[in-house]
Amino acid sequence: MSEKIQLPTENCATCPAYTQLEKMGIKIDNFDRVIALAGNPNTGKSTLFNALTGLKQHTGNWPGKTVTRAEGGYQFNGVRYKLVDLPGTYSLLSASQDEEVARDFILFGQPDCTIVVTDATALERNLNLVMQVLEITDKVVVAVNLMDEARRKGLEVDTRSLARDLGVPAIPITARTGEGISTLLQTVAGVIEGSIITAPKRVQGTPEFQRAVNELVPMLEALVPGLPNARWLAIRLLDGDARVQKALENGELPELMARQRRAEVSFSRKMAIEGRQ
Repeated sequence: MSEKIQLPTENCATCPAYTQLEKMGIKIDNFDRVIALAGNPNTGKSTLFNALTGLKQHTGNWPGKTVTRAEGGYQFNGVRYKLVDLPGTYSLLSASQDEEVARDFILFGQPDCTIVVTDATALERNLNLVMQVLEITDKVVVAVNLMDEARRKGLEVDTRSLARDLGVPAIPITARTGEGISTLLQTVAGVIEGSIITAPKRVQGTPEFQRAVNELVPMLEALVPGLPNARWLAIRLLDGDARVQKALENGELPELMARQRRAEVSFSRKMAIEGRQ
């Protein structure tokens, strides 16, 4: 890659998240944008994370969890990005702590973009997670990793058709060698800035299902003002997600949103301090 990558070191009073968290009495520094890195296990997600952040990273546990959290920083075209490496998971349906951590960060942490890393040699297996992330957020870029392995096995991966079918960019990369990384970073920047428009493919379901979702959404928005994605929560309720139902019944959702933001700021400060040493 020709772009210089380094850990952010300056304050950013113009960041989108800055003003919102300032109102909560929380000071933010050292990043302009937040990127979530999601993917199935064994897709090369950690290799991509290390390629982008180098040694400028910090690991710890997510608050109240035994799940490891890794975070690092890089700079691209003068913009400072904080990269959060989510636990490798096959789903976001909260059957495990890993899935709950990944889901809550994408939903309540509201990253500026989520990169979903997939394995070019096993795309079909990876698409379940991709589709679930697309249900939560429009700001998604699919990184089709291990392209060298796909070529070695004689597999042809049509990322243009994949992008058209998914409604979000799909970028072929080989994280181990750096192939395609510059294009990936440029695409992430374009999605965040709005120069690349996404229109994620989402499962619509039956007319009855859609009517139920449309009825639930305004109720949820009235119950929890500022809810990031009421549609996704409505779908989870209709699917019988006990965790979401419990969070609604005990009034936990507002605290989940606030907790995610508090944890993000606390971890950012620690990363910044250790990254300068």
